[in-house]
Amino acid sequence: MNIAVCSGKGGTGKTTVATNLAVTVSAAARSAGYLDCDVEEPNGALFLKPEVAETRPVEVSIPEVDQAKCTGCGQCGEICQYSAIVCVNEQVLVFPELCHGCAGCWLVCPAGAIREAKRPTGQLAIGAAGGVQWVQGLLNVGEVMSPPVIAAVKDAAPDVDVLIIDAPPGTSCPVIESVRDSDFVLLVTEPTPFGLNDLKLAVEMVRALALPFAVVINRADVGDGETTDYCAAEGIDVLAELPDDRRVAEAYSRGEIACEAIPDYRDIYAQLLERITQEATAAE
Repeated sequence: MNIAVCSGKGGTGKTTVATNLAVTVSAAARSAGYLDCDVEEPNGALFLKPEVAETRPVEVSIPEVDQAKCTGCGQCGEICQYSAIVCVNEQVLVFPELCHGCAGCWLVCPAGAIREAKRPTGQLAIGAAGGVQWVQGLLNVGEVMSPPVIAAVKDAAPDVDVLIIDAPPGTSCPVIESVRDSDFVLLVTEPTPFGLNDLKLAVEMVRALALPFAVVINRADVGDGETTDYCAAEGIDVLAELPDDRRVAEAYSRGEIACEAIPDYRDIYAQLLERITQEATAAE
């Protein structure tokens, strides 16, 4: 079962929930995996503290032009939807950072002047944290397209009973790449106007993708009740309401997993995992 943990905005506690779920799966004697797909700012390792066994670069395809063969016909620029390759005065210019690696330009080139080349865009780290298999992606500084790195993280996913996917915040392309093909999406929100606004966007996204989902309300005893009212009106299941607990904040500041540092939270996350399993099973 693949469980994607998402949030419409940052700072709702998404990674806290995702890492605690991964540890809870492992504690239940089931094989667990954790994918950190928040590749611009991965921080699950701060809490899981994995031992890294392997690192490797993530590369993307880009065009490389042989100017001696190029006839300046301009077909490469015509097919490119992102202006990553253009022909100006019969001179072909390539902008690698804009390239999406679709291969269109070297497929249409009648002179065979364009070939596929590679450039690094990020890095994978693979390891384990106790009983949790761990994979992290990290986008290189200055890069703007994270989906290729996220796809590489998912390609490196271990074969486990339960895979927890820690998605980036928001509802843009990186999030869609992260949650695609998941069995269940858990939306983590907070009971504030900002949290509710972005939860609505996240709900629209998962509904458009036709994925089963439910909500966890973090710091549920602060803010207002509008988030609960919205979920009730929309028929969205709220699987857990986590309190604004100082002990969790203190454990978080020390880089500790709440369900390991605070005995009360072992049952809370065990119950959450059970409810997710029930919802995902019912949606099949």
